[in-house]
Amino acid sequence: MPWSNQGGGGGPWGQGPRGPWGSGPQSQGPTPPNLEDLLRRGQDKLRDVLPGGSLGSKGFALLALAVVALWGFSGFFRVEPDELGVVLRFGKQVREVQPGLNYHLPYPIERVLTPKALRVNKIDIGMRQIEDARRGNIVRDVPEESLMLTGDENIVDVDFSVLWKVQPTGVGDYLFNIQNPEGTVKAVAESAMREVIGRSEIQPILTGARQTIETAVHDLMQKTLNDYGAGIIVQQVQLQKVDPPAQVIDAFRDVQAARADLERSVNEAQTYANRVVPEARGRVAQITQAAEAYRQQTVAEATGQTARFLKIYDEYKKAPDVTRQRMYLETMERVLGGTNKIILDSAGSGVVPYLPLNELNGQQRPATSSSSSSTTQTGRRQ
Repeated sequence: MPWSNQGGGGGPWGQGPRGPWGSGPQSQGPTPPNLEDLLRRGQDKLRDVLPGGSLGSKGFALLALAVVALWGFSGFFRVEPDELGVVLRFGKQVREVQPGLNYHLPYPIERVLTPKALRVNKIDIGMRQIEDARRGNIVRDVPEESLMLTGDENIVDVDFSVLWKVQPTGVGDYLFNIQNPEGTVKAVAESAMREVIGRSEIQPILTGARQTIETAVHDLMQKTLNDYGAGIIVQQVQLQKVDPPAQVIDAFRDVQAARADLERSVNEAQTYANRVVPEARGRVAQITQAAEAYRQQTVAEATGQTARFLKIYDEYKKAPDVTRQRMYLETMERVLGGTNKIILDSAGSGVVPYLPLNELNGQQRPATSSSSSSTTQTGRRQ
């Protein structure tokens, strides 16, 4: 057959006559040490060490005492600062010990487990940090963990981290209730995030709902882990990146820019309205107050004139002729007081000359009016 000449073997696996499972004659190798020779040599060395060349009852007692002492000292153990110790007695938890030097009954009676219960652990979901000697830490996206469906049937890429630690009073639950703590926390975190994202719309997720999402995921994770009896405390959920998928991220950015422009335009319009509306209201108030003042002034003047007319009417009823003459004179004084006057003789002889005393004495026009009146009366008397 074709494989009979390959490597001198006797079959297709190159194992000679033994076959693939090691059957057949074995090749000659180094001879294993003889157990009887080892025991004999150990006894000879022990006789050389012990006094008298033999153990005896005293030697056996000393040997047993040394073995018991070593067995007792084997119960000392040390718990590191970031650890908590759980002592098991025949496999059952009996107590928890704090960091430092402690003691438990030697094996197989008791043994101790020392998990990193005081250390804060971090799990990244949707991304992985890879150390590169030349470029430092590189973040690699994991789409199968980060792509999630929102409540309005959009896809969003969510990367987040979870900080967690072992509950100080639940180390036993952490050790015995869950088999893979890190995997359990990761699965619960991813499930809680998908549930919260599935109840939300994409727009709040991408803008201002980060704190709300982190709080909701934290509470849901803690509730689930408490139901599992995991003995784990979720300290914080941190959203690292929340973006649309890479295929549509440019379109989402355009939408965000349009929304920003809309908000800016609305703010500018509101600012303009806040400036114009008070000015218009001020002008309205000013016009209203001016109209009210004019109304009050007109009503007051009409009331005053009415009162004056009634007063004159009362006096007129008492002395009609005197009142009529007085009204005539006052009217003529008011009409002729500011005009140029020419005095004519009542007999028709022509213009009557008069001495302009007001110009000679530098008197004012009211004085001229009174002198003209007196001159008129004189002319009339002539």
